[in-house]
Amino acid sequence: MTKFSFHLKKYRRDFSFSNRAGKKISKQDIEGEIHVAYFFFTSCGSICPAITSNMKEVSKVFENDKEVMLLSYTVTPWIDSLPKLCQYAQLHQITNSNWHLLTGNKAQIYELARKSYFAEEDIGFTKDSTDFLHTEHIILVDKSKHIRGIYNGTLRLEMQQLIKDVQSLKKEQ
Repeated sequence: MTKFSFHLKKYRRDFSFSNRAGKKISKQDIEGEIHVAYFFFTSCGSICPAITSNMKEVSKVFENDKEVMLLSYTVTPWIDSLPKLCQYAQLHQITNSNWHLLTGNKAQIYELARKSYFAEEDIGFTKDSTDFLHTEHIILVDKSKHIRGIYNGTLRLEMQQLIKDVQSLKKEQ
């Protein structure tokens, strides 16, 4: 695994997003946790269903693992309400307690994606918050908030590598 030198930028203020059950997930919840993050939307007909399918394979390996969180942030929070996220979870059989489908303030989600996770192709490339966010990137973050890997979520082979890298992180830390 290649260690990236990027560090998740600390928010100037706390963020808080709601998971499909209505529970608030904030930056305090990811403190000291390995987490895997990606950005999707429930009505996507292109890459999101493939990413979700591949993430299900990852989730099986780390099902209910207290050291690993899976965070799926919606990029269409004005559409992806809590009931919509529940429907999506049911449709895709997402039941893990450590996999959170998150919705909240659009500007905050987009800022987090672009300025903290560097979710789009050009690292550090800044787009306006009105520019639609759609990427196949899945980001692995260690317990110290260092980005340790960026994977193409549409490729099963890359998900196998992600699983190996998470397992390595668990041993390392």
